Amino acid sequence: MNKNAVLEGLLFVVGEDGLSLSQIKDILDIDDNEVKELVASLKESYDDLSRGLRIDFLGNKLKLTTKREHKDFYKKLIENKETNFLSQSALETLAIIAYNEPITRIQVDELRGVSSAQMIRKLVAKGFIKEAGRSDFPGRPILYETTTDFLDYFGMATIDDLPDMRNFISENTDENETEVDLYHSKYKEDD
Repeated sequence: MNKNAVLEGLLFVVGEDGLSLSQIKDILDIDDNEVKELVASLKESYDDLSRGLRIDFLGNKLKLTTKREHKDFYKKLIENKETNFLSQSALETLAIIAYNEPITRIQVDELRGVSSAQMIRKLVAKGFIKEAGRSDFPGRPILYETTTDFLDYFGMATIDDLPDMRNFISENTDENETEVDLYHSKYKEDD
């Protein structure tokens, strides 16, 4: 088993949460010295100029990040009209945040049933959501809310212009009732 490959996969899966050295040690069942050697080895392989990612310690967590020297290209991607569309996942995440703001990433994850960390990063980068302080929950997680760019994109003056969710929930439990796609958008979508 290639532990470098396993660690790389683990860092990808946890996304912005990262992993502490003790978590890596526990997951891979290795000692302190082997953890340090493994991290140094993986970090060295990412330092190669042919790689677009790097390994960084942010806080006390090891994380996969993009290289700072490529930031102008990432900015172009976000601003490019051809790539500036919202996927189904983005629309789901935006709807959850808009109807429940301010809300933590964990709360979004619970409502979606999948991790939203990467999608939240993309939506922050696009300017549709922003950090709105910290929750009082343990660990004081970041709260997110929509921005004026979100309102502009969807043609709303205020968040109160969102359709009332009660309009989508029928009090009739008849089996013939029509389902409404809450995430349908006139904007281009891509999975």
